[in-house]
Amino acid sequence: MMRATKKCQVHFERFLQQPSVTPPPQRVREYTLTTGRTTLQTAYILRPNEVPLEGEMNELSAPESQWPVYDFFNEVPLDMNTDVITYDLPPAKHRRTAADCFGPGMFCCACIVQQHTCLPLHRIKEWTGSFFQRTTLKSLGIGIQEIALDFCGCESAQIHFKQLLRVRWYPATTTDPQTAATFNVLEHYHLLSFESKVSAYEFYHTLARQSDNTRLSPIKDWYSAFMCMVREWRHLWQLRHSGRGHDPTGANGTNSGELAVLCPACPHPGKNLPDGWESAPPSIRWLYALFIAIDVNFRLKRKAVSSDDVDPGLNAGWAYFVEETKYKNYLSVRSGEKQERSTCVSHNAVNMANTKSAHGLVATGVGTVDCARHEFKLPTGVGDLQKGEKYLNMDYFVFSALIGFTVTALNISYNIACQWSKKLWTRMDSMPAHLHVPHDTMRIYYFIPKFHIGARIATCQTMFLTNGEAPKCKWANINRVSSSTKEMGPGSRRDTLEDHFGNWNWKKVTMLSRTLKHKMEEAVKWKQEHCAALDELEATIQPGLLDEWRLEVKAWEEDNTKMNTFDTRVTSITQAAVHAQLVELEAQELEAGNDCSLHADVLPSILISSGIELEDQQTNTLQRRIDSWISIQELYMPIVSALHSSLNSTASASEAVLKPQHCHLYHPSSIDTHLHYDQRLLQHEWDLWHAQAHDALNEICSHLPKKDTGVEKYRHACQALESLSGRLDKVDVRPMGDFMDRHTQGTGTISWIWLATGVDTGRTENYHVQDCVHIEWSKAHACAARWSEEVQLLLEKMRRCLVT
Repeated sequence: MMRATKKCQVHFERFLQQPSVTPPPQRVREYTLTTGRTTLQTAYILRPNEVPLEGEMNELSAPESQWPVYDFFNEVPLDMNTDVITYDLPPAKHRRTAADCFGPGMFCCACIVQQHTCLPLHRIKEWTGSFFQRTTLKSLGIGIQEIALDFCGCESAQIHFKQLLRVRWYPATTTDPQTAATFNVLEHYHLLSFESKVSAYEFYHTLARQSDNTRLSPIKDWYSAFMCMVREWRHLWQLRHSGRGHDPTGANGTNSGELAVLCPACPHPGKNLPDGWESAPPSIRWLYALFIAIDVNFRLKRKAVSSDDVDPGLNAGWAYFVEETKYKNYLSVRSGEKQERSTCVSHNAVNMANTKSAHGLVATGVGTVDCARHEFKLPTGVGDLQKGEKYLNMDYFVFSALIGFTVTALNISYNIACQWSKKLWTRMDSMPAHLHVPHDTMRIYYFIPKFHIGARIATCQTMFLTNGEAPKCKWANINRVSSSTKEMGPGSRRDTLEDHFGNWNWKKVTMLSRTLKHKMEEAVKWKQEHCAALDELEATIQPGLLDEWRLEVKAWEEDNTKMNTFDTRVTSITQAAVHAQLVELEAQELEAGNDCSLHADVLPSILISSGIELEDQQTNTLQRRIDSWISIQELYMPIVSALHSSLNSTASASEAVLKPQHCHLYHPSSIDTHLHYDQRLLQHEWDLWHAQAHDALNEICSHLPKKDTGVEKYRHACQALESLSGRLDKVDVRPMGDFMDRHTQGTGTISWIWLATGVDTGRTENYHVQDCVHIEWSKAHACAARWSEEVQLLLEKMRRCLVT
C-alpha cells in the first residue's frame, strides 16, 4: 500500500568509501511518475578538477554542458561544505541488492536503476561494508510505505484515480487519491481470506510487520482505508465475473441474484434443459426435478453494532442474501404472528423461537436454501434470523430462491419438513405477490435428512427419509469467519459472507466434473450390487407375494396416502402390552385348573415385572417395597434366601448396610444355570426385558437431548437378554436395517438370514416373519430402484454441465 505526495521530492543518500586522497563527487536523485512508469533520474556534482570513478554511470564522463537540467537543483544548496550533500561516493565494488527480485543477486547502481524502472515497489538494500541498509527505492513490496509521485498533467491524461488503476494500483478514493494498494496485495488477501479465513485486521498487521518487524520506524495507520479498498474490491470482483462491465446499463442494471454463481448441473429452463421437457412422460419427468435443502446456522451471528443507514450493503439483493429493505418490511408487517408448535416431537429451534435468547444480537444466525445435490448456495436464498428458526423467516428464503426456477417437480429437504410443509402453501398466499410460486401443476416431495430422522415419530421416519445434509457440509467452511463477521456492520457482513458463498460455489464448479465422475463410478457399482441382492432375495419369496408387494409399492409411490410398505403391520412390542399378555395367559391357565402360583396375590409374571420395575426405580424410599418383594421372591426362587445369607456373611461392616439402589435382586438371569431351572420364570423375564429394550429404543429416538436414561435402560436390558439367550435357545440376529461395517441404508447389503434357502415365505408362514420379510424386501427394492435412478440422473447432470 502506498501514499502519494503532491510534488516531486529530492532524496539524498550517503555512500561510504574507503579513505581516499581524491574528494568524492556528489549525487542527487529524483523520482517522477511518467506515463505510468516510475523513473529514477540521477545527477552528479563533481568537485573542481575531479573525474568520475571507474565503473560508475557513463554520463559522468560527459562534458558538464551535456548534463541534464533539473529544475529542482534550485532547491539544492550547492555549497560543497554543507552537511546536506557533502556525502561520500562509494567505489564501483560496492553493490546493491533487491530484496523482492528473483534470486539473491548483487548489482551496481546503474543495473539496479535499469532493472527497476518499471518496478518501483521493490525493496532495495545496499551493502555498506558491514551491513545492508535501505536506499532510495524505498517501497516495500506488498508492505505499507509512502512513495513520492506526480500524476501526468498532459491534456489527454486521464483523471488521477484512472492513472493509478492503469498501473494496477487501487486508490482508496476517486477524489484526489492519496492512498492506494497494489492489485497484487488485494488479490493476495482475497485468496487468503477464502482459504485460510484470515481477517483484514490480521493481514494488515502482517504487512506492517513485513515492512518493519522491529517497529523502530512508526508506520502510519491506514487500516480503515485498507478495509474500504477490500470491500470495494470484493464487490467489483463479483460484478466483473458476472459480466456487468460489458452491460450498457452498468452495475445499477443488475437483476436480483444475478451476481450469484449458479450450479450448472441444476435444471435451468432455457439454458440446459432439452426442448419439450415440460411435457415429458411421468416415467422420466423426475429427471428434471429441482432438489433443494433448507438449513440454519446459529454461529453466524451479528452483534448490535452500526445500522443499514450507516453501513449499507453494496449488492442490494444481487447475489445470495435477500434484498434487505423488502425483507424487513415483510417482517415488520407480520411480526405479531405466533409460531405454530410442532406436533411431531419437541424441536427447540421451532418451539422456542420466541424465547430464544438474543441479548446484544441483531441476528442470531442465518437461514439458507441450497442445491441439495451439489451443495451450491442458491441466489437470494440467504437471510438473517432474528429469534430462532421461525417459519416466517424460512418461508421467505425458500420462495425467494424458488422464483428463479421454473420446474414441474420439486424435492425439498428440511429437518422439520414433516411440520413445516403442512400449511406451507396457505402461508404463501399471505406473502408478498412477488414471492408467489405457481405450484398447482408441480409435483412436490418433502424429506428429512438422515441425521434428524431418528428423532421423529415412526410415521415421519418412513415418510420423509433422505440424505439431504448439503448445507451442513458447507457450515464447517464458513464458520471460521463468524468471529470476525459478528463484529461487522450489516452491510459489510452481508458483502463479506456473499463473497465467501460465491467462492464456495465457484470452487464447486471447478470440481464438478471430478465430483460427478466419482459419483457415477459409485452409483454403477452399488446399482449392480443391490440389483443382484434383490434378485437373490426375490428367489426365496413366492411369486404371488412379489406381485402383490410390487403393486403396493407402485400405489404408495403415486399416492402417499396409501398404505406405506415400509411400515410394519404387526403391533409394536411394549413392556405394558407384554405384561398384560402374560397376566391374561396366567388367568387362562387358572381357569383351566393349571395353578402354578405359590402366592395368593402375586403371580410369577407379576413377580418378574415388579422386580424389573424396582430395579429401575431403586431409591432410599423403596427399601420397604424391596423387602416385601424379596419375601415373595423366595417362594418362587428358594435359592435366593441362601444367596442373600451368603452375601451378608461375606460382606464387611461397611458393606452390611446397603442402600436400596445397591441391593441385589437376583433375577433369574443373574443366577447360575445349575442353581435355577424354572423355565417359566426365565421365559417371563425374557419377554419383559425384550419389551423394555424396545421401549428404551423408542425413548432414545424420541428424546435425543435426554437420551442418557434410555441408553442405560437399553444396555441393562441387553445384558439380561444376553444372559437368558443361552438358556432359552434364543438366537441373537442382527436387526433389519442395522447395517454393519460402516454401511448405510443406501450401501449396506441384505443380511444372509433373509437369503437362506428353504424358508417358507408363503401365506402359511408365521405372520410376524412374513411382515419382516415384506419390510426387508421393500427396503431392498427401494435401494435397487434408487441406485438405478441415480445412474440415469447423473447422466442427465453431466449432459447439463456440457451445455450450460
